[in-house]
Amino acid sequence: MSATMAMLREVKLFALLDDQESQSLCALLETHHYDKGATIFNAGDAGDSIYIVRTGNVQVFIENYEGSKIILRENEPGDVFGDISLLDGGPRTATAVAVEETEVLSLDRDSLLALVTKHPHAGLDLLTVMGRRLRATNELLRTQVSRNVNEEEQELLTFGQRIADKVASFGGSWTFILTFGAFLLVWMTINSLVFLQSIKPGAKPFDEYPFILLNLILSTLAALQAPVIMMSQNRQASKDRLQADMDYQVNLKAELEVAQLHSKVDRIYENMQAQFAKAEKRTTA
Repeated sequence: MSATMAMLREVKLFALLDDQESQSLCALLETHHYDKGATIFNAGDAGDSIYIVRTGNVQVFIENYEGSKIILRENEPGDVFGDISLLDGGPRTATAVAVEETEVLSLDRDSLLALVTKHPHAGLDLLTVMGRRLRATNELLRTQVSRNVNEEEQELLTFGQRIADKVASFGGSWTFILTFGAFLLVWMTINSLVFLQSIKPGAKPFDEYPFILLNLILSTLAALQAPVIMMSQNRQASKDRLQADMDYQVNLKAELEVAQLHSKVDRIYENMQAQFAKAEKRTTA
């Protein structure tokens, strides 16, 4: 009892409990032993208990969209895990595995209700601690919230890249075609000998046929515009690859969700078979 009391004083979730409440809590805790590599619970399992590591080490992890294991925490003696499912009664959000021979203390929802019924102030203490944790989580989410990758890329564009996009957008529009066509028509009309002679006899065009200056301007414009448009096209190709990666991740996530559902159904089937086998043994006995 003294060892458990000392441990509870180190657990943040129960830090506000007084000695009497802690003693009542110690009486409600159950002890469980797990061998190395044993699974304490899987993601998606029904969650109705909280666990405190007494000895050993428990690894809590999830699987990402690619199926790789992401370790959330290594729980050592005195650490608590599984508290989210205890409070809301929802399914487990991660998997917990004993990485060495481990002994844990568990508290289920019924025992927690008995504790709060006997010591109403203990419920307020637990809510206070959970409120602090939620505030810390909210602050973390406020600074680490996920954002649209395309929006982030747009914010990181350099001035040159923005100019390239504008040039490519304008150069591939009917506005550019009609405007430049009108410019060429006006240039060639002004430099037409017949047109000048009709306005002022003896006048000479500044860029007479075959419009060498106009050809120089067109060549220079094409030489400058082509690499700028290619820059924009390369960026667009990068965005297309990014979109393809996002589609791949979505499809992979869907496949993993289906695989997890199959795994859960298999576990349910195995549990049902085990229960049926026990029932048949009782009937034959």
